[in-house]
Amino acid sequence: MSDPAPTTTAGSEVRRGTRSGAVGLVGAAVNGLLGFVLTLVIVRGFGPTGSGAIFTAIGVVTIVGVLCCAGADTALVWAMPRRRLGTRGDAARLLPVALIPTLLGSVVVAVVGVALVGPLAPVLFDRPGGDGPALLRLAFATLPLTVAMTVLIAAVRAVRPVTAVVAVQYVLVPLVRPLLVLAAVAGGAGVVLAFGGWLFPAALAALACALMLLGPLGLTSGAGLRPERADWRTFWGFALPRAASAAIDASSMWLSVLLTTALAGQADAGVLGGVGRYVLAGLLVMQGLRVAVAPQLSRLLGQGRTGDAALVYRRTTIMIIVLSWPAYLVLGFFAPGFLSLFGPEFGAGATAMTVLAGAMMVNSGVGIVQTMLLMSGNSGRHLMAAATGLVLNVGLAVVLVPRHGVLGAAVAWAVGIVVENLLAARAARTAVGEPLLTGAVLRAGALAGAGTAVVATVGATVAGRGVAGLTLTVALLLAGGLLLLLDRRVRRVVRAAAATLRPTAGNRHDEGAPDRTAVAGAGGTKEMG
Repeated sequence: MSDPAPTTTAGSEVRRGTRSGAVGLVGAAVNGLLGFVLTLVIVRGFGPTGSGAIFTAIGVVTIVGVLCCAGADTALVWAMPRRRLGTRGDAARLLPVALIPTLLGSVVVAVVGVALVGPLAPVLFDRPGGDGPALLRLAFATLPLTVAMTVLIAAVRAVRPVTAVVAVQYVLVPLVRPLLVLAAVAGGAGVVLAFGGWLFPAALAALACALMLLGPLGLTSGAGLRPERADWRTFWGFALPRAASAAIDASSMWLSVLLTTALAGQADAGVLGGVGRYVLAGLLVMQGLRVAVAPQLSRLLGQGRTGDAALVYRRTTIMIIVLSWPAYLVLGFFAPGFLSLFGPEFGAGATAMTVLAGAMMVNSGVGIVQTMLLMSGNSGRHLMAAATGLVLNVGLAVVLVPRHGVLGAAVAWAVGIVVENLLAARAARTAVGEPLLTGAVLRAGALAGAGTAVVATVGATVAGRGVAGLTLTVALLLAGGLLLLLDRRVRRVVRAAAATLRPTAGNRHDEGAPDRTAVAGAGGTKEMG
C-alpha cells in the first residue's frame, strides 16, 4: 500500500517546486515581453481611440470566453492527474465531459451575441456606425474557438510537462499575435482586421494542443471516450462552483476597460489598456510559478501535508516578491517614462499607473494565497473574496470614472485588488492552518522594496521620472546586483539556486507526466485556472 509521496522530505518538495517554477518563469518572461510588444504595436498603430476599440473587443472575448468555459478548464487540471492515462486509462473520458457543454454553450452565446450587436455596440463603443459592430460580430463569431483553445490548453497542462504549456500558451500565441497585428498595421488595414490577427492564433493553439493530447490519453490507440454518469457528476460538481470566481479573476482588467469605455469614452479606455498591460506584466512571474507548482500543492494538500505545502508556498512567495516588487516600484516611480513609449497621449495615465503599481505590490506580496485557498477546497471563500473585490471595483468605478476618467478607474480597480487579496490571505491562513506570511517573507519584501526605493529615488532626483531617469535607475540596479555577486555568501546562494533549477536524471519525472502519487491524494481540492 505504501505510497512513495510521504517519504519525500520538505526540502525535496521545495526543490521540486523550484525546478518546475524555473520553466514557468522563463515562459512568463517571454510572455511578458511579447505582450508588451503586442500592446506597443496596437497603441502605436491605432492611437488611443483605435486601441481602445481593440482593447474593448479583447475584453469582450476574455470575459465571455471565461464565462462559457464555466470552470471546465480548472476542473480538467484538477481531475485528469487523478485518472489513469493511456489506452486502458479513464482520463480520456473527461474530454467530452469538458468540451461538449462548453462548446455548445459558446455556440449559443455566439449566436445570441451576433444577434444583439446592434444594441450592444453603442454601449461599448464611442462612434455610432464605426468599427464597433464589426468588432463585436467577429468577437462573438470566434467565441467557440477561443473556448476550445482554453479547455484544450488546460488538458495539456494536466497530462504533459509544464514545458508543453509554456510552448503553446506563453510562446506560440503571444509570438504570432503581434506579428499578425503588425502586418495589419503595415498594410494599412483597420482595427477589425488587426483584431482578427489577434484572434487567429487561437486556432493554431487549439490544433497544437489537440495533437499533444493524442499520445498521453491514448486517443490513437483506442482509448475510451464515452463518459459514465459519475464522470459528469464529479466533474461539473467541481467546475461550476469555480466558474464565477474564475470569470472575476480573468476579467479584472478588461472589466475596468469596458466600464471606462462606457463611462468615459474609448480614448480613456485605450490609455487604461496601455497602463493595464504594464501593470499586469509583473504578475506574469506569479502566473508562471503558479502554473508550475499548483499541481504539487494540490497533491500535498490532498495528502494532508499542510506543513510541506506551506513551505513550498513561502519559498514561492519569496521568489515572487524578490522578482516583482523591484519591477513595480520602478514602474510606479517612472510611469511617465514607460508611458512615453506608447506616445504623448498616454501620459495622462501616469498617476493611474503609480496607483495600480502599489496595488499590485499587495497582490504579489501575498503570493499565491488564492491558489492555496482554492486547492484546500474552499472555493466558496475564494468566490466571496473575489466577489467583494468585484463589487468594490464596479461600485467605485461608477462613481469615480465619469468625474476622474482613467485615474478614477485605476483607483476603483486598485481598491478591488487590495481588498480581494487581503480577504483571500486571511481565509487561506485559516483554511490551511499553517503560517503563510512569516518573518522570512516579510524580510525579503523589506529588503527588495527598500533597496529598490532608494535607487529609484536617486534616479528620479538626478534625471527625472522620464526615460532618462528610468535608464539611470535600471543601470544602478544592475550595477548593484553585480556588486552583490562579489560577496561570497551571495554567490553561494546563487550557486545553490542554480543547482536546484538544473534538471537531473533523478528529477526529470517531476517535469514530465503527472506524478502518480497525485492520484492518491484526497479529492476536493481546487486549482487556480
